Amino acid sequence: MSTTPGPAPIRVEPERIERLWARLVTVLAPDQLRRDADTLASYARDESDSGVFPPDVVVFPRDTAQVSAVFKACVEQGVPFTPCGARTGKSGGSLPLRGGVAVSLERMNRIRSISVEDLTAVVEPGVITGDLMRAVEAVGLFYPPDPNSWESCTLGGNVAENAGGPRALKYGVTRDYVIGLEWVLPDGEVVRVGRRTIKGVAGYDLVGLFVGSEGTLGVATEITLQLIPLPRKVMTALVVFPSVLDAARGVSAVLAGGILPRCLELIDDVALRAVDGRGFTFPAGAGAAVIAEVDGASEDGLWEELSRLGDICTQQGATQTLVAQDDAQREKLWAVRRVISPALRALKPRKVSEDIVVPRSKIPEIIQRLKAMGAELGLTVATYGHAGDGNLHANILYEGPHQRHLVDEALRRMLEMTVELGGTITGEHGVGLAKREYLALEQQQPLIALQRRLKDFFDPSGLLNPEKIFPPLVRSK
Repeated sequence: MSTTPGPAPIRVEPERIERLWARLVTVLAPDQLRRDADTLASYARDESDSGVFPPDVVVFPRDTAQVSAVFKACVEQGVPFTPCGARTGKSGGSLPLRGGVAVSLERMNRIRSISVEDLTAVVEPGVITGDLMRAVEAVGLFYPPDPNSWESCTLGGNVAENAGGPRALKYGVTRDYVIGLEWVLPDGEVVRVGRRTIKGVAGYDLVGLFVGSEGTLGVATEITLQLIPLPRKVMTALVVFPSVLDAARGVSAVLAGGILPRCLELIDDVALRAVDGRGFTFPAGAGAAVIAEVDGASEDGLWEELSRLGDICTQQGATQTLVAQDDAQREKLWAVRRVISPALRALKPRKVSEDIVVPRSKIPEIIQRLKAMGAELGLTVATYGHAGDGNLHANILYEGPHQRHLVDEALRRMLEMTVELGGTITGEHGVGLAKREYLALEQQQPLIALQRRLKDFFDPSGLLNPEKIFPPLVRSK
């Protein structure tokens, strides 16, 4: 398919913005409305490097009624509006492409309840994911989804993108834990979908539809989550390999051997070089590594599981299996994993991060092909991430704008390879703006047309988070 960008977004006329502003000051307090240059600049970016798109106004509603009122006002005045949270997204999903209003939900940040008896929590969308994790663990419960940005990302953003993380291998992703939502539709109507019980099959699964809809079908203003008991014991090991292909084969062999760790994180040669010595020093001769983590009720059982895992990896070429002896050592290993993305920027001035997924049996092949592609194009390719479930963060590192045409070519080839091997173009970051031109690589046009009709049904005005997920339609002259 063509990778030529679509037409430039049309920004809304200043007169409409002024009429909307006059309406918004009647429903929001002065400190909930901003349009100074610094604030607009802050809400013009996310972490996707997809461009700079400043809104005309930023609003900070504090409850569902205010979110509804803002949506209604925007529709009445014909002004586009885009929900956002912590802006840690990697796909450009919260960028206000046409300007208009950025609707920040970050001030809706209360944990409303945690029920030990029902194993549920009710939260607002602005709650930081890590804050919920700590709160439920304090009462012996566990919320497994753990995106790498869990210390800063919000649960509303996690719902919008159906976020995953290292523990998704064993425990699943955000959608597996959301059982109910208070949801504001694009026209401002408020609905409750789902339930507060663990089981329930009444009606269509609108929770499943809304989770992962990337802010295009509405927003959550209350999220009901199911929890599980906190595992009593956790053990973490670093398995060292001479090469990334050995490590990839090791991951596949572990899973084929009947072991299901809660995490199997791959660190390739490029990523290892970027983080080596930054709080942790890898053994001499390390060419790649895997962080393996297991959990359960018995320490003896976990030792046995790690021992079996280590033996399988040794058969695949692993040279060492180093087991963390306490929580401090465990944290040191995970700190290495968390700093990979920023550390890669020290190797090259620019990078583009992708989150492809392939069948686990194809991990060695996709890594080998991506490395060969990088060598052919003169680009550095780093592959790391959630190899246990086939989700790789493939990063293309480059020098600057003069190589951007090579990067675009590499991206196209990478996604084509991924689909060819039976994979998907995104495992957790979403399509958003960054990958909308590539959706047709994976999905046939009738399916894309069906999803466009869904968007049109929920958002007939087309004003909520416009031009995301699907390539923009060509405007008639």
